[in-house]
Amino acid sequence: MLQREYVLNATSKSILWVAISTPIGMEGWFADKVLVNGKTLTFCWGKTEKRDAEIVAVRTQSYIRLHWLDDSSEHEYFELRMVCSELTNDIVLEVIDFAPSNEIDDLSELWDTQIETLRRTCGF
Repeated sequence: MLQREYVLNATSKSILWVAISTPIGMEGWFADKVLVNGKTLTFCWGKTEKRDAEIVAVRTQSYIRLHWLDDSSEHEYFELRMVCSELTNDIVLEVIDFAPSNEIDDLSELWDTQIETLRRTCGF
């Protein structure tokens, strides 16, 4: 399991919430295109790569948890959680994701890159 925290100097929780929980927001940093059909999101990268995820839990302005439908384990998911730092008043984006132990470093680098894109896209 991978658990990372990213401090964002976000001026608005609502901007971050839209970026991590809506198709249009996720298209800005997570995928090239995001299609929605009920609780299923289809993430598209480039012309051919697609992956479906189901929203398994959500609390508005707090977190969203998704499960890749092609994942063999029903207990694995990825979660994006917003927490306000009591010390700095910044927003901390917590990322939880799963991968085999030999792929954790690659997954960590991928999330670092994705969150850097999120920072640039949203002005954090």
